[in-house]
Amino acid sequence: MYPEPNTDSPARLSTRQTGSPYTARYGSPKRQLQFYRNLGKSGLRVSCLGLGTWVTFGGQITDETAEQLMTLAYENGINLFDTAEVYAAGKRSSLVITTKIYWGGKAETERGLSRKHIIEGLRASLERLQLEYVDVVFANRPDPNTPMEETVRAMTHVINQGMAMYWGTSRWSSMEIMEAYSVARQFNLIPPVCEQAEYHMFQREKVEVQLPELFHKIGVCPVVCGSLSRCAVCLKQGYQWLKDKILSEEGRRQQAKLKELQAIAERLGCTLPQLAIAWCLRNEGVSCVLLGASSTEQLMENIGAIQVLPKLSSSIIHEVDSILGNKPYSKKDYRS
Repeated sequence: MYPEPNTDSPARLSTRQTGSPYTARYGSPKRQLQFYRNLGKSGLRVSCLGLGTWVTFGGQITDETAEQLMTLAYENGINLFDTAEVYAAGKRSSLVITTKIYWGGKAETERGLSRKHIIEGLRASLERLQLEYVDVVFANRPDPNTPMEETVRAMTHVINQGMAMYWGTSRWSSMEIMEAYSVARQFNLIPPVCEQAEYHMFQREKVEVQLPELFHKIGVCPVVCGSLSRCAVCLKQGYQWLKDKILSEEGRRQQAKLKELQAIAERLGCTLPQLAIAWCLRNEGVSCVLLGASSTEQLMENIGAIQVLPKLSSSIIHEVDSILGNKPYSKKDYRS
């Protein structure tokens, strides 16, 4: 779905700058009620907005811009940084750093979710990050060539060794997540706490129907990516796969709906990306929405979605659903 980050030069997060002019202009989101949410049923508190760097970091923006973005995000209350290549200088304990494991190199043993690659891949990632541990390590897609028990045992091992605090899945099906949980319970291992999933106005089924059932059963919650703001960054960076998708027949239908949504955004006094992010945040089952940004202005625009969230009344949500025409229904909805 998304290309994975592949950089070797860590971007440093500095907390030296204070009194950001952007904070003065937009207000401090971290003062907003419920800006922080639990990561699933774990005790880890994460900001409801996180900074994702798979698009814009790694040679596509300068190290100086990367540092500005991360500093600005931190100053505005964001504590979750979803990246494989970030070094946090300063208050490490106040940050939630995640990394992903699957792709590593060209050799057969340098990819997948085998015990060998999970341990060696995470060690290599920590060396690049210049960190002793990450907070969450994601299994970045399922591996059909590795037994589930081996993957869960390896994730439990890296947590017990202090290399990670928690582990999660990314782009796994509900059945695969449930299998991992069952294996963990059977062998007294550590189960995943979250699933990183695509979620936006045109992709709703998994996060709104499938994952809530998993949350109630086993406590796995969604960390979501794929909002319109991240799509805009992809276009700016020239990702052909997204351009092709937008130019398709389905893409043209979505563009027509976006024009109608633009009118709602204007009535609310916000931009369309802010409406799209706030729309994701209105789902209380979502622990964190990952933002993509290639400039400080774009990042602050996205963070401004926090101010839009209280404006999303039930009537506004109903109006949005009417335009989208894709609200998914669970079995419970049909029974009622």
